[in-house]
Amino acid sequence: MPLPFLTADRAFDDLDDHHADGAALPHEARDRWRRPYRPGPWRVGAAAILLLLASYLLFAAMIVALAGALPGAGVCVAAAAAVIACALRLLRVGAWVSEQGLRRIGFFTTSTLRWSQVSAVRTVQQPVKWLGMPRTVQGQAVVATPASGEPPRPLLTDHNADFLGRPEAFDMAADAVEGWAAEYRH
Repeated sequence: MPLPFLTADRAFDDLDDHHADGAALPHEARDRWRRPYRPGPWRVGAAAILLLLASYLLFAAMIVALAGALPGAGVCVAAAAAVIACALRLLRVGAWVSEQGLRRIGFFTTSTLRWSQVSAVRTVQQPVKWLGMPRTVQGQAVVATPASGEPPRPLLTDHNADFLGRPEAFDMAADAVEGWAAEYRH
């Protein structure tokens, strides 16, 4: 079963400075929301551990159901479904782009800015959260500055679960998001 939210758009894998037709963004359906980078190993590993936990819960549900305690089995199945939903949501977390705008998906919230509402998208040096925890370290972030004068919103950081220890991947993702902004922010 294909999981389109798990992999980045394949066209970005082949993106280099000498693209054959000179297009900055090689993609077909520009109106479709897409993450212009692949989820990082920390994010995929955490989701894999959650799915492993869900498999244990489902196995426990089967054992409890065979023992004859159907309400207990139902609780185990419900817990497994909640863990699977958390794993899938964790895989969706990140910055998404389309011709409509920027979308930042968090674990609990999603915010969308239309390109007309964005005054700038740039990479800045600033304190960033380490793996989303309260601890901050000095790093880089791709921020979107709303035209309404609100403070800039970080879209990506080089210390989040997608880019920790992968500076080249962060640079490629930052270039991709800034490329979308350059093309559509007018």
